Amino acid sequence: MKYKFIAIEGNIGAGKTTLASKLASSYNANLILEEFEQNPFLPKFYKEPEKFALALELSFLAERFHQLNEELKKGAALRVSDYYFNKSFVFAKANLKTDEMNVFKKMFDILEQQLPKPDLLIFLNPLTGKLKENIESRGREYEQNIEMDYLHRIQISYVHYLEKQNELPVLMLEMQSTKYINSLDDFSFLDRLLQGNYKKGINKVTV
Repeated sequence: MKYKFIAIEGNIGAGKTTLASKLASSYNANLILEEFEQNPFLPKFYKEPEKFALALELSFLAERFHQLNEELKKGAALRVSDYYFNKSFVFAKANLKTDEMNVFKKMFDILEQQLPKPDLLIFLNPLTGKLKENIESRGREYEQNIEMDYLHRIQISYVHYLEKQNELPVLMLEMQSTKYINSLDDFSFLDRLLQGNYKKGINKVTV
């Protein structure tokens, strides 16, 4: 495998953990899974987003930094993560007011420069309607009231961020159906993609 550190990103319900787990298993890589379900602010945020947005984003920022900082110290030859640290900035941009974002960004800038960047970022980009189906089918109670408007807002924040960044290559998988990630019937196709060379910025592939 030419990419030693791969991060998977995408909107809520895109299939990040499914794909990261498959890649780690196939390439015998160290798997890094985001530890989000224990965050005490997450259920509160979905009920009262304006009240708990800043607390949520700062807590996620700290948790993600701590986890990645510890995991990346390990001597694994290959690493696959189901998140990219900079997703903290993406979600904060979508969820925080201007004054809150100013506070958040100061902390983000300090922490972000201390972590190595992935060699490749895979961004899963399914149809937004499929995200809602996935969220409902996996059955996490606190996610069931997520509205389509929120998913659209997160999607826009991701796309705007990725379009502006030129620090790492992004393999954007334009998925016509989330069945591709759920079944992974054609994993050989993805394996071939991961042998390619990609320029920094967005590289789109339809799957």
